Amino acid sequence: MAILICGGAGYIGSHVNKFLSRKGYETLVFDNLICGHREAVKWGNFVEGDLSREADLEAVFSAYEIEAVFHFAAYAYVGESVEEPEKYYYNNVANTLNLLKVMRRHGCRRILFSSTCATYGEPEAVPITEDQRQSPINPYGATKLMVERIFRDYGKAYGLHFAVLRYFNAAGADPEGEIGESHSPETHLIPLALQAASGIRSGIRVFGTDYPTPDGSCIRDYIHVWDLAEAHYLALRYLERGGTSDFFNLGNERGTSVLEVAEAVKQVTGKEFPVIYDRRRPGDPAVLVGSSRKAGEILGWEPRYPRIETIVEHAWNWQEHGEF
Repeated sequence: MAILICGGAGYIGSHVNKFLSRKGYETLVFDNLICGHREAVKWGNFVEGDLSREADLEAVFSAYEIEAVFHFAAYAYVGESVEEPEKYYYNNVANTLNLLKVMRRHGCRRILFSSTCATYGEPEAVPITEDQRQSPINPYGATKLMVERIFRDYGKAYGLHFAVLRYFNAAGADPEGEIGESHSPETHLIPLALQAASGIRSGIRVFGTDYPTPDGSCIRDYIHVWDLAEAHYLALRYLERGGTSDFFNLGNERGTSVLEVAEAVKQVTGKEFPVIYDRRRPGDPAVLVGSSRKAGEILGWEPRYPRIETIVEHAWNWQEHGEF
């Protein structure tokens, strides 16, 4: 029995692939390499393919006995989703339907889905709990919420068993330095700040300094990517034991402001860099912090690397010494 990891050559998928392999699972990474890196697939087997091509999926499910599917294969740039919603609805929603069709054909009924706190939109209360109203404010969040609804319907109609994991701000890198974060273009705050520290960038921009927060900048919940990987493993074990399909927030339950992240990067690296203050970006909530109580109670999950300094340290080590 194999675990199929769609999008397993990407940032979070590659870390989950390593974690599952360390736990003794046979993994099979399926990726079109548009955003992923072939060199990041250092464990298990690799198949290059695209979810838009049903024949690619059919070949994989015919060649392997798939126990469960991890689905990370999605476009995830919020701004791009506003400019090119068609691209996001086809890739994130239509391609998921292709995957589910082939899974049903081959009797595979377990799926673990990479979702996002962007499905909530503007939070009703902080910390955000799983039962809050979901009202996404961009096409990216809307596509993820649509897939969540598809899973609900497939569960009722076809017996699909699923675990939906809603991330907050994934950050950091493999503590052992074997894999890490590499996007093109890079939009995440911590790697951008680290690039500024190393001189690759001239500085970082802070969008908004007049929010109702202690230092005026946005506050976000940063969660270590290795903690995310462990949560995926625990969710798989939960489904294997017959757990009921469910939805889980994954965060640290603590917030760190943009300016605090910049200061942590300076402290960890010992480097100074300019911080440029800019106007707010439309649609940026002041505070996004999640409650992970449910994941703790049901999955037995607890972040091992909650400190922002540790997250930055592992990311810095990867940037300076890691390579694919």
